[in-house]
Amino acid sequence: MEIFVSQLFIYPVKGLPGITKTESELTPRGLKYDRRWMLVDENNRFLSQRGLPILTQFNVSETPNGFKITAPNKVSYIDIPYQIDGASQLVIIWEDTCNALHFSEAIDSWFTQIIGITCRLVFMPEQSLRTITEPKVPVNSLVSFADAFPLLIIGEASLTYLNKLLLEPMQLNRFRPNLVLDGTVAFEEDTFLEFTIGNNSFIAPKPCARCAVPTINQQTGEAGAEPLKTLSTFRKKENKIYFGENALCTAGFQKIALGNTIKILSRKKSKFDS
Repeated sequence: MEIFVSQLFIYPVKGLPGITKTESELTPRGLKYDRRWMLVDENNRFLSQRGLPILTQFNVSETPNGFKITAPNKVSYIDIPYQIDGASQLVIIWEDTCNALHFSEAIDSWFTQIIGITCRLVFMPEQSLRTITEPKVPVNSLVSFADAFPLLIIGEASLTYLNKLLLEPMQLNRFRPNLVLDGTVAFEEDTFLEFTIGNNSFIAPKPCARCAVPTINQQTGEAGAEPLKTLSTFRKKENKIYFGENALCTAGFQKIALGNTIKILSRKKSKFDS
């Protein structure tokens, strides 16, 4: 069966909801505009849904000049332009420290009042070179403010399989993928190693170890035990729970669109092969 791209998502502000795309440009850091903005605390450390489920309640939409962020009250909003000029500063994301631009105290104040803690919005410019320090990844490969890799891939069949095991089916937004694939069998993406989409070349070095974010209902902001409770019964290895495959583009960096077919060039052994 032919494998193809069935859904595309970007998440401009790390931790906030994503935007559905019909096509997107690829960059060395991932899909264009994906996780190029980020909220940081007073210590310049990143903020996420893990500690602030309220982030799920914002809305993000694209405008001709950038992005519109609407508050949970659905009334108040701010506009964030594509092009940013601001003061350079160092920010911390997990174990990495990288350069970012801070550009608006007014936007900081807006987020601070809504979220309830002092925070600032920063942007990753082209000059900021956050690299991936993982085995089997080309030297000097870049990543945005994403947790570890530029892209996350999930097969629709994998979510279908999981939902059959759950009392209440989960929506795909729990897992925050960039590329969703159709035409695979459940968890087939575990075996991808090298593949192409059009003239773009990719590698998929390792599966995605899941944190607590998938347990947060993206509609209500409420956290629960699922789906990690169920996933732990069959997707747990080395004390980590896996769902989805990390990937990055290594050549091409052209547009991809819904319906584009995926050609698998080589495969690896799944972590869950017996």
